[in-house]
Amino acid sequence: MTKIFISCALPYANGPCHLGHLRSTYIPADIYARYNRMAGNDVLMVCATDEHGTPIAVKAEQEGIPPIDVAKRYHDMIAEDIKSCDITLDNFTRTTDDMHTQISQDFFKYLYDEGLIYEQAIEQLYCENCNKFLPDRYVEGICPHCGADARGDHCEMCGRALDPVELEEPRCLTCGHTPVIKQTTQYFFKLSAFQKDLEEYIETNEKLPANVRNYARNWLKDGLTDWIFTRDMDWGIPVPLEGAEGKVLYVWAEAFLGYLSSAAQWSRKSGKAWEEYWDDYVVHFIGKDIIYHHALFWPAMLKGHGCKLPDDIFAGEFLSLEGRKMSTSKNWVVWVADFVKDFDSDLLRYYLTINAPLNKDTDFSWDEFQRRINDELADIIGNFLHRTFTFTKKFFDMKVPEYANPSQADLEFEAEIKALPDTVAACIEDMEFRDGLVEIERVTKLANKYFNDQEPWKAVKEDKQKAANCLYLSNQMCKALAVLLKPYIPRSADKICDILNISNDNSWDDANVFLETGHEISKAKPLFKKIEDEVIEAQKEKLYKNLESQEKEVEEVDHMDLITIDEFAKVEIRIGQIKECEKIKKSNKLLKTQIDIGDKTIQVIAGLGKRYAPEDLIGKKVPVVVNLQPAKLMGEESQGMIMATESAAILTPDDCEIGELLM
Repeated sequence: MTKIFISCALPYANGPCHLGHLRSTYIPADIYARYNRMAGNDVLMVCATDEHGTPIAVKAEQEGIPPIDVAKRYHDMIAEDIKSCDITLDNFTRTTDDMHTQISQDFFKYLYDEGLIYEQAIEQLYCENCNKFLPDRYVEGICPHCGADARGDHCEMCGRALDPVELEEPRCLTCGHTPVIKQTTQYFFKLSAFQKDLEEYIETNEKLPANVRNYARNWLKDGLTDWIFTRDMDWGIPVPLEGAEGKVLYVWAEAFLGYLSSAAQWSRKSGKAWEEYWDDYVVHFIGKDIIYHHALFWPAMLKGHGCKLPDDIFAGEFLSLEGRKMSTSKNWVVWVADFVKDFDSDLLRYYLTINAPLNKDTDFSWDEFQRRINDELADIIGNFLHRTFTFTKKFFDMKVPEYANPSQADLEFEAEIKALPDTVAACIEDMEFRDGLVEIERVTKLANKYFNDQEPWKAVKEDKQKAANCLYLSNQMCKALAVLLKPYIPRSADKICDILNISNDNSWDDANVFLETGHEISKAKPLFKKIEDEVIEAQKEKLYKNLESQEKEVEEVDHMDLITIDEFAKVEIRIGQIKECEKIKKSNKLLKTQIDIGDKTIQVIAGLGKRYAPEDLIGKKVPVVVNLQPAKLMGEESQGMIMATESAAILTPDDCEIGELLM
């Protein structure tokens, strides 16, 4: 028996759960946990709401209430969302819990005493009107890269991560005043000291999936920089050092520890030691947007504290909605609470699992949801169950008939039933959750074909043993479905158990324990009703209505964004060659380049540092917009713009001459 520590990424307590949260994290974690419990392993699955950080503080200021009230409101909503979808957490707590505060401060103090945390003076934006430093979410301004409105840590338009001091025309979100740049002292974690340790962890850990390994490699190849660990604000866990008054732990410095504090709280209630689970096998379930944090920052913190590193980090990819990126601000989203008002949560668990492998982005479509529920759950699985139970009642008085003198078709179907549990188990153990469900569906299709080929409604009159064998094996398949579907659609699996008159507390091996001849079943009930067109149309109408008030604005913005051919002709793009390149201090991504454009050399500040090392760019030919108005970035003047994709991949005009004018 293995003890398994499973954690789900901490949901941020500034809003309820939407379908993307379930798809990437909570449903796959629950499938894995349920299977392992059934397989005889000892599972501890924990989570907590992440309740510190600037978004909650900003929302509280806007509403004129304490931040703890905002966090409590959304903690309760999230807890209900998780419960409504049958996510079997052993403990769900909060990062505002006293135990979490103590664990976080002790962890920080340990790293500090080990010399892994140090003080450093840095420049930050300061609002003289509010008399406070402004953490990233307290600042808005213009993105220096694309010119769109952006907040201090991120530009939604171009997708780039930002440092607040990079913003053009910054303004304080609280009062609207223009902040100034002032020096402050913050505490930094020596992430760079763990470069080799993390390279070894990423390259030698065979359990890490490809998307996690590749994301981490991209960060490691450019060299890690130290990581700011504190903020100047009131909302958060106070830094446990003398002279650090007014400073709190950066939310990412303590949010990871929610896994440990939730487990510790469970230990206090259960009397069991959570450390035994961590020391045996650890799996983190997260979304892909926080891979870097869990694959690099968190392991470095654990290594610095002398703790065992996670065995596996499973990162689900993104879920879009009706072909568009989900947006909570635009209400282009399906909230869990709204979904479960109209549909059984099993339908959601099924669809979000079967629709695509978790290592690929996928889309939630109401039409596709209807099709899969109707054509697969209802027509394949539901139809087989209902026919089996109905014919057992009609021809064999609701009792499993005797199995004798099996035909070749009987033996082949029996072999499929017996092989299925091991096949599905292997898929789940390999985190291939969709593949396991696809296998269940594949064998159920075979079961339907077997049932049709045997024609028990005819055979009962002509060859009753043939009909008996068909219904005997069909009931065994139903028993297997009752067990194997439990990790995926637990409510429906329990209903199958009820009809079969068997316990719903099954081990995985019970899938291969056949029902005895004469075992009596109960009256059949339809398990999966088809979803009518008007139901789906109502859902789509409700969703698209959310955009009606914004579509005019979008049309206006789109119209304003269009430029004429004459305006475009004013843009001067030349081929340049990078002669010098260096990193800008205090920035993980900005590079200062000197570019020869033929008749002169210009300085360009480019956000390419996470993709390219400075030495790799020297001598490289690049397309440059050369007639931009100069702008200041991190105190350095930029006289142009290197043309690159959103992922910072440079367009490569290697066959062009330096200074050549494009178009």
